[in-house]
Amino acid sequence: MPGSRQARLVALKGRIAALEAGARTPTPVLRFGEPAIDGCFPGGGLPSGCWHEVMGAGLEDETAAAPAAFVARLTRPLLATGAVVWVMRRDDLHAPGLAGLDFPTGRLIQVKARDEAEVLSVLEDALSTVGVAAAVGEAEAPELKAGRRLQLACEKRGSFGVLLHRRPYGGAAGRARTVSGSSAFSRWRIAGAPSQPPPGDPGLGPPRWRVELERCRGGRSGVWILESLEADDGPHSFRLVPQLADHDLATAGGRLRIAG
Repeated sequence: MPGSRQARLVALKGRIAALEAGARTPTPVLRFGEPAIDGCFPGGGLPSGCWHEVMGAGLEDETAAAPAAFVARLTRPLLATGAVVWVMRRDDLHAPGLAGLDFPTGRLIQVKARDEAEVLSVLEDALSTVGVAAAVGEAEAPELKAGRRLQLACEKRGSFGVLLHRRPYGGAAGRARTVSGSSAFSRWRIAGAPSQPPPGDPGLGPPRWRVELERCRGGRSGVWILESLEADDGPHSFRLVPQLADHDLATAGGRLRIAG
């Protein structure tokens, strides 16, 4: 009947319009508060509803100390909207150390998994759970199929996922690293950097990291030295080291390396 056909067309147009409107809805992003970094991402920050790879170098393959500290600072602003689930095989996440990074451990849920497969399974479940703003899993690079499952879990509730590359019990020295391919939105390599106290103050200054954004979907890479920002200084967790703002620029492998 013509009338029913017209009604179906109107309903179909309505559904298409709704889908298009949803596609245009801005995705919440996690900003660093520094234009030099946020400008590397298509949306001006790291988007939720995606997962991100973070890795270290050298002994960090086993300890993951500097990358874990960076991830704690990175996800700290998300605790205002929900819990952070941290899935690991080796139960050595140091809560007092996290507290020293202004990470409120009262909203942290730690899960110890038996093996790599269980880490990925629990991480996937956490990302799709109500009340979880972010989930971190310590594992080696998943296969592409597992990476796609993590992406679907992030999209389900708009969670922020982190795959922290780690071999917690060591392994063959010099073994080639594998990466998960294109499923992750971004890939980071983190190393510790020497701290510096304020002028005239003895002791150590705020923690610093050498942060390399190796890959970003639809964006560009870069290298920075970041310093931990005090919780009372603003909504962001990092600041660029100002002493490096006017130098330490070099070109390596065709990429602009930015230190500030």
